[in-house]
Amino acid sequence: MNAAAMGLAAGVALGFAGYFGGFWAFLLVLVLGTAGLVVGLAVQGDMDLRMRRQR
Repeated sequence: MNAAAMGLAAGVALGFAGYFGGFWAFLLVLVLGTAGLVVGLAVQGDMDLRMRRQR
């Protein structure tokens, strides 16, 4: 899946959470989505978390 499709999927998920669940559901989906992105990038090898800690 390319970056545009992932962005579209994230936007739709945040829109549904905001519409049906309110502001706190929107924030929860945003935080968990960001955490999932970081973990996914680390597992894939595109982000080195050890370099982030040394700064």
